[in-house]
Amino acid sequence: MALFPFCKTTTGAIRVSKIQLILSCLLLSLILYFLHGRKAGGNMKSPHPYFRAMEHAIEKERTDMENSKVATLQTPVETPWGAPLVWGDNRNSVRRRTEFAQQEIRIGLLSLVVGTYAHHVRRFISSAEIYFLPSQMVTYYILIDNPRTLEPPVKLGPGRQLKVLPVAEFPGWDNLVYRRMPLFADALKNKIGREVEYIFCADIDQEFVAPVEEEILGDLVATLHPELYGKPRKAFPYEKNEDSSAYVDEDEGDYYYTSELFGGLVHDTYRMALGCSLLILKDQSNGIMASGREESYLNRYLITHRPTCVLSPEYNWWDSGQAVEVPEKRLVSLGRQCEAFDTEKREKHRC
Repeated sequence: MALFPFCKTTTGAIRVSKIQLILSCLLLSLILYFLHGRKAGGNMKSPHPYFRAMEHAIEKERTDMENSKVATLQTPVETPWGAPLVWGDNRNSVRRRTEFAQQEIRIGLLSLVVGTYAHHVRRFISSAEIYFLPSQMVTYYILIDNPRTLEPPVKLGPGRQLKVLPVAEFPGWDNLVYRRMPLFADALKNKIGREVEYIFCADIDQEFVAPVEEEILGDLVATLHPELYGKPRKAFPYEKNEDSSAYVDEDEGDYYYTSELFGGLVHDTYRMALGCSLLILKDQSNGIMASGREESYLNRYLITHRPTCVLSPEYNWWDSGQAVEVPEKRLVSLGRQCEAFDTEKREKHRC
């Protein structure tokens, strides 16, 4: 009752008259109204500079906390088995680029081009001329069913060359799934293996948009799937059909890899392409096709033969709404990005 001294009688006893009670209630209402108004007003931007500074500080702290969560996702620079997990601008990558920059390395970039995929070739090679190992000698190997679509030839820089390897026509997506790995294995064994030391196999419907340099070199190199990186193991679409040669048991697997970019030393890449080919042909003979098609067989092989270098989703990314955010997008899959577009966007981007 310290707030209401008028309620205390001269004899010390406390008496509350009607008017005192009314005044007390009125005063209490005013206090509650004032406090409620301050609380509600807290959602509005304060006009006073001090309060604006406080709001900015709070907002910055919130943003920093959100960024730290993203950074935590991107922090690992090593796999559980000790292979480098490559982010293009971290210290390890800078060190690897410095080490390889002093060496002259022959590197190949291999792609299969069939049917309408031919219209991707010039954009793919033009972007590679700018961003793909620009300080090294690079040979583009194009397995193609119609070499005339490459005329006139793409203009290349010094130390770069394009070699066309004709293949028989085989229409249909299912045929492409069955044939790509065997074609890669055949080319690596008979021609490419004598000409380059490292080879990278890439889907032609992609575009390099930032530097991809010596940090990607390794004996056996695989690339993490951008929509599945950071997800729990149970979310990976490993093959669940036990009759398939691509089957993965529930206690197997560390990551889910994309089939859009893989490679390494020619010998190791040949063994991988051959291994996947044998798995595919075995299933084909039994009338089976893994649910993830070629990617399922690639993941099966990479579980048994773990890669010595793992590329982060920077090296295969597309804007699907499910892909993890990365510090730098380096190789963008136009084909898979088109799959994520609605009809209007597909028409706009000529998918």
